[in-house]
Amino acid sequence: MASQRVFPLSCVVQQYAWGKMGSNSEVACLLASSDPLVQISEDKPYAELWMGTHPKGDAKILDNRISQKTLGQWIADNQDCLGSKVKDTFNGKLPFLFKVLSVETALSIQAHPNKELAEKLHLQAPQHYPDANHKPEMAIALTSFQGLCGFRPVEEIVTFLKKVPEFQSLIGDDATAQLRQSMNGDSQAVASALQSCFSHLMKSEKKLVVEQLNLLVKRISQQASAGNSMEDTCGELLLRLHQQYPGDIGCFAIYLLNLITLKPGEAMFLEANVPHAYLKGDCVECMACSDNTVRAGLTPKFIDVPTLCEMLSYTPTPSKARLFTPTQSQDDPYLSIYDPPVPDFTVMKMEATPHPGLQEEESPFPCCAFPAVRGSQEPK
Repeated sequence: MASQRVFPLSCVVQQYAWGKMGSNSEVACLLASSDPLVQISEDKPYAELWMGTHPKGDAKILDNRISQKTLGQWIADNQDCLGSKVKDTFNGKLPFLFKVLSVETALSIQAHPNKELAEKLHLQAPQHYPDANHKPEMAIALTSFQGLCGFRPVEEIVTFLKKVPEFQSLIGDDATAQLRQSMNGDSQAVASALQSCFSHLMKSEKKLVVEQLNLLVKRISQQASAGNSMEDTCGELLLRLHQQYPGDIGCFAIYLLNLITLKPGEAMFLEANVPHAYLKGDCVECMACSDNTVRAGLTPKFIDVPTLCEMLSYTPTPSKARLFTPTQSQDDPYLSIYDPPVPDFTVMKMEATPHPGLQEEESPFPCCAFPAVRGSQEPK
């Protein structure tokens, strides 16, 4: 079977609580379209569809000509399918994990470790960090997709410290003064000040966080009732996050991190140590084959605030700079290439024109995306 390159897969669905419910989920719709026998439960969340070989979600091959195997097992038995360069570079394993995500409620404030830290965390706490690999990742929007990504420019954070006294109360006077002074300093001074602000916020006492958050929610709610704009305090988002995670420190992270809304086809690339959180929408996501996540808020899962505060890249960037623009193929006008600065994967988006006998809205696959390994001449 070494010559066979294409076969259907049964992919693992993760029903995390933050996923969209039932047929409202792109994940559920894709699952149902690939297997007519699947019954979608309208009262259950469908959060992620995994297409890859990760041990927590190794896809199964659906082909009677192949004995029951997972994709990981088949690749192990057919090493040439990877191509020599990929096989040698990644020790005969598929280096990426491809997903579809449907997000209804916010995912955690998080970042992913580089390889050195991943190995250390996996050794120390394998129950929380299940593998020793890094996890650079790219999200490409399928629908309008909202997320937090990277630290805001210092000027924006300072403005929020003035307009949101509850936020300033948690940051503290010393860290606030340090951040203001860093505006006249070099990048090292800025990074040190940002780390101080973020650490003070994330390490705040729970009681104080709840008190200040309740004060802020009350004030913003009163503004809304009076018909006043909440835009200068990100009031609408703050109320939504507080409703999803009452009293959670992560609600205040919106004043430190860039708020980005991707249009369908737009992308953001998250290298190691970049703080982020997905808030709402559907996307395809490609990443190195890892499930390592360091969390610090907006989650009921294990959080590791000291590690996150220590590992982050404290480099402020404008929100527009976080967008990752694909290149157009010179050979194919219907092919867009998302090629991040990592060797683990590249994503290609192919736009398919409808059959002449179909109206455009009837075309079942108006576009598709698939990953490949950089350096390989064969699509994976």
